[in-house]
Amino acid sequence: MTTSFTLPTELQQLLTTEQAWHYTVIPKEVNGNSICLYVDESASPNGIADELELLLGKTIILEAASSELIKKNLGKYYLRNTRETAKDKSTKALSAKSGEDFLPSLIAEAKQLGSSDIHIETFEERARVRIRIDGLLVERYAISKSDYPALVNKIKIRANLDIAEKRLPQDGRIFFQQENMKFDIRVSVLPTLHGEKVVLRLLSNDATSIDIRTLGFTDVQLEDYLDGVKRPHGILLISGPTGSGKTTTLYATLKLLNKETTNILTVEDPIEYTLEGINQVQLKESIGLTFAGTLRTFLRQDPDIIMLGEIRDAETAQMAVRAALTGHLVLSTIHTNSAWGTVSRLVDMGVPPFLIANTLNTSVAQRLVRLLCPHCRKEKELARSAFPRHFKLPRPIEKISVPGGCEQCYYTGYRGRKAIYEVVPIDSELSECIKLMNDFPAEIYKQRNIHTLSESAFRLLENGETSVDEIYSILSHAHN
Repeated sequence: MTTSFTLPTELQQLLTTEQAWHYTVIPKEVNGNSICLYVDESASPNGIADELELLLGKTIILEAASSELIKKNLGKYYLRNTRETAKDKSTKALSAKSGEDFLPSLIAEAKQLGSSDIHIETFEERARVRIRIDGLLVERYAISKSDYPALVNKIKIRANLDIAEKRLPQDGRIFFQQENMKFDIRVSVLPTLHGEKVVLRLLSNDATSIDIRTLGFTDVQLEDYLDGVKRPHGILLISGPTGSGKTTTLYATLKLLNKETTNILTVEDPIEYTLEGINQVQLKESIGLTFAGTLRTFLRQDPDIIMLGEIRDAETAQMAVRAALTGHLVLSTIHTNSAWGTVSRLVDMGVPPFLIANTLNTSVAQRLVRLLCPHCRKEKELARSAFPRHFKLPRPIEKISVPGGCEQCYYTGYRGRKAIYEVVPIDSELSECIKLMNDFPAEIYKQRNIHTLSESAFRLLENGETSVDEIYSILSHAHN
């Protein structure tokens, strides 16, 4: 018998996580009033059927299966908190039938499993809950169509949103507090064809545990980055797609700069972390509190350092440059594919190249890469066809690591993520390139030993920390 099969969420929910692990059983099928369960052939089945019949109120049929099948699918479908870093290991048994307790228990469970987002969505025939773990969505619960509107309304009430408004998108915020957990949740409600979809972003309030030295910078990159941070004025920009860890890098930087002698102001949407000693402003565009408007006020607040959550329009870009020209250090993020691409993005926003050359002191690009689980990764011979066609290997490599699958990584083969960086300190030669709007300065990069994102990604592959599949898209955009 194969050790891998697909377990529909509806079947999965017949048992709670606690029940599945306690009895080492996996649902196979439901026939009328009876449930067929796979049970570990090495376990003693005495009394299991009777106990489960009492718990579930249905006739139980047990079918012996290999320990490997049971163990693998328990780890895959009945996620338990196996992360050493978790403060509370007693993950509460949870089912979509938990009624009033379902929403707070779902949020607590997602937080314990290290999830960043919860997606609650409805379709023509069914509704479901998915959670994002290490960057990928996993289906966790199926919800009946009749229970779905009540769940959405509970979220709206907690987020102070209008429960009568079902035609327009809404955004809100929930402060979640339960036992030893305290954090903010950003709520986004979107009207779709079959009802409202809700996304809950779980925000990590406390920035005191972030350490810039553990994020993923190499020694040379960290030295170049900190040189830019220590300058009294100018712009330091971090680029990358949504969810690439830019805000975490910025807060690790603010933590270093946060001193009694310094006035630090931030404007964000949303405020993802809180730091004692920093003045943080939550963006509210609906009432006119925009990035550009807030930045204009910041300049009258005697700041030393300003952090903008994102440069997303021409007015904000020009205000950021003006703040840097008047003697302030400005930290922000921007959406581009590479550190050098930041320059053309600012030009597209209407900032003259000579002003960029005079104010930009460091440009950084970053991505988050999933790391292979150290408990189950495997080695295999390198096949050149595994890499993008136009990618040139910077160094010969004989073997690569590939994902395995074990209980520690929920049988995904990956555990945790690490940031990779491209750090470009802007010196006089690169400033000249910016003024002349030159293309990617490959020779200058090599002379200064600046590692591109693809080179940083390849280094992780070389060290056996990640797989080719995980970094394929980064390598395909390499400047060879």
